[in-house]
Amino acid sequence: MSTSSNQSTEKKELHPRNKHRDRYDFALLIEKHPELKQFVSENKYGDLSIDFFNPKAVKALNQALLYTYYQLDFWDIPDGYLCPPIPGRADYIHHVAHLVQKQSKPIKCLDIGVGANCIYPIIGVNEYDWDFVGTDIDSVSLDAAQKIIDVHPFLSEKVELRQQHNNNQIFAGIIQPMEAFDLSICNPPFHSSAEEAHSGSQRKLRNLKGKKSKVVLNFGGTSNELWCEGGEAQFIQNMIHESKQFGSQCKWFTTLVSKQVHLQNASNTLRKLGVVHQEIIPMQHGNKISRILAWSFQK
Repeated sequence: MSTSSNQSTEKKELHPRNKHRDRYDFALLIEKHPELKQFVSENKYGDLSIDFFNPKAVKALNQALLYTYYQLDFWDIPDGYLCPPIPGRADYIHHVAHLVQKQSKPIKCLDIGVGANCIYPIIGVNEYDWDFVGTDIDSVSLDAAQKIIDVHPFLSEKVELRQQHNNNQIFAGIIQPMEAFDLSICNPPFHSSAEEAHSGSQRKLRNLKGKKSKVVLNFGGTSNELWCEGGEAQFIQNMIHESKQFGSQCKWFTTLVSKQVHLQNASNTLRKLGVVHQEIIPMQHGNKISRILAWSFQK
């Protein structure tokens, strides 16, 4: 078995191919999406920025980024659904691309929990021309993502959505007999309950503002997007165990891991299941440190 852990070395910059390594060009973003202008102002450092505690401002910024850099003419999500930070999502795609870069055939990627935002397929199709199957347990999310796909022919030719009808399954019921994937990606629910999710948001607000404030999930998120029984640790354990069943149909399984403390148990489980390759890819976006866990049962 080959392993590459690098757990103590966290990258401090976005991936070299990430389009969002530099400061946001608000003049360009406003030109592409004029609705953003109302949310842009000078911060205390004299730089143009938005209030990242304002969900409407975050959504307008995402729309501007997607219109400017990813050839979208339309992007919208239902109120209360996850509005993810584009630079961090792009980093995931760029970091896992090296796992499949030597393959000459078209890459087929499985996105577990595609969400209403459809961010990973949008970026993966634009940057690498991958084919995607996006899955979700929530029909509202899938309907919203399908609307984004239908408006853009370059996405409708490359992205298929499938609903997972069993909350206790991840790959089963999605990966069909004789179907093969080169890569799977996942941004798992971080928390074990709604209370934990709101507690985490309150803690972030106190750290940033220095006082107790009303909790506002500025990036949104519904129950299945933010929490599940057992939280991130249990979700990843479930994913690892189920991936063994589909090890011959998917070359690389990957998942985002927000808490480093969860890596050791995940790594131990992979070894017990006979994984052939295992890799931990560090990522950092601003002050947020995370990592990607990748594994394969194929030689």
